[in-house]
Amino acid sequence: MSLRTNLFCLPSLAALAVISSSLAANAVNPENPASEEPTANKAAELQQFPSPTAEKIGDRTIIPVPGTVATSLIMLTEDTDPTSQSYAQAAQPNQVAQADVSLARPTRGGSSYIGVGGNVGLIGGNSSLADGNFTVISKIGFTRSLSLRPSAILGDNTTLLIPVTYDFSFQSLGDPFTESLPVAPYVGVGVALKTGNNSETAVLVTGGVDIPLNNRFTATAAVNAGFFDQTDVGLLVGVGYNFSGF
Repeated sequence: MSLRTNLFCLPSLAALAVISSSLAANAVNPENPASEEPTANKAAELQQFPSPTAEKIGDRTIIPVPGTVATSLIMLTEDTDPTSQSYAQAAQPNQVAQADVSLARPTRGGSSYIGVGGNVGLIGGNSSLADGNFTVISKIGFTRSLSLRPSAILGDNTTLLIPVTYDFSFQSLGDPFTESLPVAPYVGVGVALKTGNNSETAVLVTGGVDIPLNNRFTATAAVNAGFFDQTDVGLLVGVGYNFSGF
């Protein structure tokens, strides 16, 4: 009886052993499909929601490498407004700067002025430019570096001088360790008009300096040469009252 019972129990024990070994194998198998399910789900989520730094082109997703390509953020922040100042400057490369013209404006050589002075003849005798005479002087600036300097040398045959001069910046004369004297040189050309019975027009060449005395007065000295039939040269010295604009 006991032997028969043992024989019936053997098949049951064998079946239990097989089931137990099968469960243990499933628990330690790395290729179990159940263990791969989270990984597959994660990959699907990454494909569905790409990185913010990724740029999608067509069916491809490109992840830029820093330092090699321009990222979308940089391209979005670039100034591409056609109305911006940099765009306007680039669009007008042939624009020419225009001089600021204003009648009776100050130049880099000082203020405009009108005044009186005297002329001392040096060479010639064909006009009052070569004689000692009373003179009316002026300077009328119209750009930063150009001036009109009409003057009249009074005499038996009054001579009108109308030069256009190029004014240089102030220069300092004197010891650098003491108070220096500012002077503004100028050179120019124009016309000299001799009035009277024997009126004549000639080319005029002039050169001189302006010396500001204060904010109201400017001293000036110039050498003028008029090329009449006989060249006349005179030294003009005067003081002008500063003004600005008409």
